[in-house]
Formats: sequence, C-alpha cells, structure tokens
Amino acid sequence: MKIWKRDIDLININKKMDNTLASHLGIKITNIDDNSLEGEMIVRDYLKQPYGILHGGASVALAETLGSLASNLCIEEGVSTVGLDINANHIRAVREGLLKGSSIPIHIGKSTHVWEIKMYNNEKITCISRLTMAILKR
Repeated sequence: MKIWKRDIDLININKKMDNTLASHLGIKITNIDDNSLEGEMIVRDYLKQPYGILHGGASVALAETLGSLASNLCIEEGVSTVGLDINANHIRAVREGLLKGSSIPIHIGKSTHVWEIKMYNNEKITCISRLTMAILKR
C-alpha cells in the first residue's frame, strides 16, 4: 500500500534540496517505492573525521534527511512534521565510496511518525538510525 500523499517526483524533490544542508553534503534522493525512500551520499574528505573515516554526524544527517523527507511526503495538506528524536548505531567505519540509505516507516500515526533508516557502503551495513517525527497542525 502506498503511503505517500504528496508529489514524489525525484527531480522536484532533489531540486527542492538545493542550497540546504543536504545539497552541501551531496545527498541525493535516488528512489521512492510504495513505502520506502532511498538516497545516497558520496564519502568525500570534508565529510571525514581527522582519522580518515566518515564522521558520524554525516551519517546522521543522511538519516535525518531521508526520514524527515519521507515523513513530510506522507502527511496531508495543512499539517507539517518536525523532528523529535534521532539516534544512530554506527556499526562499521566508512572510509570511501558511496553511502546509501533506505528509510522505511515503523509507525505512521496522527501525532507521530517513527522511521528506521539503514545505511550501507559496499553492500555492508554501516549505520542504523531511528527517527521520531511530531505531526503538527499549521
């Protein structure tokens, strides 16, 4: 069952991210199916810690981008979503390549949404995040 209630055109979605944190980090939305949203980010030197691995905050920024965008795409007009809580378990260090993420709903309620975001590098899981969003009337 499709969960989306807003325009899910990838070109428009990526265009709307121009001049945001997501665009400065190089985050791109790559796929939207019936109940998940996927994106990616190239691991560049400016996203790394001094130790040569991807900064955990960069992974969390990708997670929050994917989860909050997904949340905003499945709400009715007249309401908005804002982040309440995000956590991340960093499982494997990432040094180079492409970080891919997928956001799926755990709960889509009237007052909150909960999203699970899994990130991969070279087909290996690197980070699992959970994002809770509040649904507010405008």
